Amino acid sequence: MAPMTRARNPDKGVPTSMNAEYYRQRSGAGLIITEGAAISETSVGVLRIPGLHTAEQTEGWKLVTQAIHGEGSMVFAQLWHVGRISHVSNQPNRQLPVGPSDIRAVTSFSWGYDEDGNENFVSCSQPRPLSSQEIKQVEVDFAQASSNAIKAGFDGIELHGANGYLIEQFLNPFINNRVDQYGGTIENRCRFLLETVDTCAEKIGYERVAVRLSPYGGLHDSPHYEEIEPLYYYLTQELAKRNIAYIHIMDQKSRGSYALPEGFLARFRSWYSGIIILAGGLDREKSEELLVEGNIDLAAFGEPFIANPDLPERLKHHWPLAQPDRSTFYGGAEQGYTDYPCFDTEKELLVR
Repeated sequence: MAPMTRARNPDKGVPTSMNAEYYRQRSGAGLIITEGAAISETSVGVLRIPGLHTAEQTEGWKLVTQAIHGEGSMVFAQLWHVGRISHVSNQPNRQLPVGPSDIRAVTSFSWGYDEDGNENFVSCSQPRPLSSQEIKQVEVDFAQASSNAIKAGFDGIELHGANGYLIEQFLNPFINNRVDQYGGTIENRCRFLLETVDTCAEKIGYERVAVRLSPYGGLHDSPHYEEIEPLYYYLTQELAKRNIAYIHIMDQKSRGSYALPEGFLARFRSWYSGIIILAGGLDREKSEELLVEGNIDLAAFGEPFIANPDLPERLKHHWPLAQPDRSTFYGGAEQGYTDYPCFDTEKELLVR
């Protein structure tokens, strides 16, 4: 089960029994990767998301991990810093969001408070560049959230290095115009991600650390650049040395952005022999094809899990998939969250 923001944590980002039930229902997945959890107060770009930076949040997540483990599945927490994809209303004291540079995501939106104080999509604010010292603090924040995740019972963590958020902002030369050790060359632009992996591993071990990436993605004002494949080749070599838990690739075609080019997954597999997960627009047939070819090790499903809590069983038996109500994707309570039924085999037999 791929990570999906559902924005149902209005009380200081603390997970509740309702969240635990949502994940428990979907524990037919062998591995669940949670929605992104904020690593600090300043990492937030969407209202009502969960966090993993306070004691109360850590305790709340125990409800979720216990529910998932009780069904025999594993669970990784996705750790999230949105960087410049934020608005001053998401930030403490309405301070500017941070990024590798002061380059604004001019066509992107955050979910915050508009000028009238209403929740709404709002244009991302002008960011300010992180200092070298502040970058080190963000790495520490990721590491502390990793430690909190293990305390909460997670099997590991996934660093959100995809979809135009902070880690990927450092990778992209059209967003990262720094002239220090975190900008310029491929090695320098990858430094923040690799140092974050190392800092988290010091707390919980490399075997519990994973990374999500979106090569060729264009979400959140992320222009393509000539060095895409050389950069991701370098990253795979460095991550392979560290023997992390897995690399999770996001194909953004299903999100209305660029698709992975033909042959890219095969090239990526030739670079990286560790575990590869792929998410984005998969169905049973495409997943089986990629698995048989050996280009991926696990297929991840996001949106299909919303209306089909029993998705693995439906795929296994070729049962039809229910369609989710998009109006209930974000915010709210049980409706559109925990009230989707499992497939009724007796009803299906009566229909036939």
